[in-house]
Amino acid sequence: MQSDKKKSESRSLLIAGVFSFLFSAAVLFGARLDSVENVDIKDVTLWLLLVTLGILFTGMVCLLWRLIDSLGKRERRAGRKPSQTITSVTKRAGRYANVLSFLFLLLCWLPVFLAVYPGFFVYDAQDEYIQVATRVFSTHHPLVHVLLLGGMICGVHKLTGSYNLGIACYMVFQMVLAAGVFTFLFSYLRKKRVPRVLRLTGLVWLGLFPTVVMFTLCSAKDALFTLALLLLLVCLLEMGTEETFFEQKGWQVLFVASGMGMMLLRNNGFYAFLVMIPFLLILQKKGRGRLLLLAVCAVAGCMLVNGGLKVALCADDSEYQELLTVPIQQLARTYQYAPEVFSGADLETLHEVLSEEALSLYTPRLSDPVKYRFDNEAFARDKGKYAGLWLRVGMKKPLIYLNAWWMTSYGFWYPDTVINVYGGNTVFTFTYKDNSYFGYEVELPGVRESKIPWLDEVYRKLSLEVWKEKIPVVSWLFSPGAMFWIYAFLFAWLLNNRRYELLYPFLPIFLIWLTVLLGPTYLPRYVLFFWYALPLFLAVAQMGMRAGNE
Repeated sequence: MQSDKKKSESRSLLIAGVFSFLFSAAVLFGARLDSVENVDIKDVTLWLLLVTLGILFTGMVCLLWRLIDSLGKRERRAGRKPSQTITSVTKRAGRYANVLSFLFLLLCWLPVFLAVYPGFFVYDAQDEYIQVATRVFSTHHPLVHVLLLGGMICGVHKLTGSYNLGIACYMVFQMVLAAGVFTFLFSYLRKKRVPRVLRLTGLVWLGLFPTVVMFTLCSAKDALFTLALLLLLVCLLEMGTEETFFEQKGWQVLFVASGMGMMLLRNNGFYAFLVMIPFLLILQKKGRGRLLLLAVCAVAGCMLVNGGLKVALCADDSEYQELLTVPIQQLARTYQYAPEVFSGADLETLHEVLSEEALSLYTPRLSDPVKYRFDNEAFARDKGKYAGLWLRVGMKKPLIYLNAWWMTSYGFWYPDTVINVYGGNTVFTFTYKDNSYFGYEVELPGVRESKIPWLDEVYRKLSLEVWKEKIPVVSWLFSPGAMFWIYAFLFAWLLNNRRYELLYPFLPIFLIWLTVLLGPTYLPRYVLFFWYALPLFLAVAQMGMRAGNE
């Protein structure tokens, strides 16, 4: 008995220690990247601080876990097991609650929609519209979203002559869809007996928190992708907590449909889904054959739809720079800070894919200026040649490579990051200054026609001014890095308590997060799921406080 207790304490110490070490590293490394754009890993002081903070945070995490566990025990002792009986009265009450939730969300978003009318038409929106208008397609953006967004704008414009009305129709469609998905989420949480106060808090969060509202009214694919992901997360929670999951066709259809949705709307969703399957098969004790069949159906469905659209639209599929954004940035940084490591032959090879002009545009936090000038045709002719160049240079300057990668990704793991990756860039109607948290733009052919100017100004300041990221505690609610550590803390706590059935929804969250680390920069839009899924994961935390067998 004493031996088991010691093993449990050692396990807790190990998990808390790993979490605390990684968090401390994120804080220390991120602070240096934010201030001097470089981490000197040879700095002894840095490592002494890391060890000190790691030990301090380990103790704090262990104490916090004990406090949460004690609160859970107190709740279980004081509470009574809720009735499992579903009566006609409870069904009717549930329907009323669903209607009220749906209407509440739409009413929260409607004033903002009118204020920023026709909506935030930004983040590649113009490019997607032009593809449909000109019938010249590429796979640079998901074809499903290109057809949906561009098709709706072009169709409404043909009928009414108004581009703004077409954009507005898409925004209304997305608002209604988001309200429906969120309503389904809260209906599910009610069936899982999540306390009403927690559900109401989540409803207010999704209705009013600016980051949620901004992207719900934004034309970028991120909102639809995240809604599909949220449905998949609900499926995974049900799969982990209910043995009857594979006996219910509705859940199985939703799993396949939501999986297809997230894969069709973002390429990294496809990769994350593929990697997730082996982990699910390990966690799942029963129904592994059915799980594998469902996963294959989702992947096959995605490939058939994407492949069919690519052929039908004759879409160009010759771009490589999105996959190579990190290597491109690493070579550009090395060229700027240590050009002497390139031999004459290496320089010649480098300039075949990245011109002198492209390399001169290197900016540490954003790969777009260099990446967009990458010669895809030259790379396609001899991929091995350029891979060899990247490897040779990296072996000479590995720390430059590391810092190049960290500079485009640290906002996803440093809690106090100020999002200003576009600082100085001029777009259609403004120039980014000290903040680029959100695009706020209405790209052509749309035009901003605000119906509530004062509220429009509020969202302009939230999008483009830095003040919100300077307020203690509040700033963390806007920070992608801080939100990541909230999820990581919850995961570590559940892992420590061996609540493996509640870990299923974390898999796609962390896998997609890993993929965005390899992206062109750090923006909230790439990890929108941290905000959309927060009510679900707070409910998971509440479930974790319950007894293992109720």
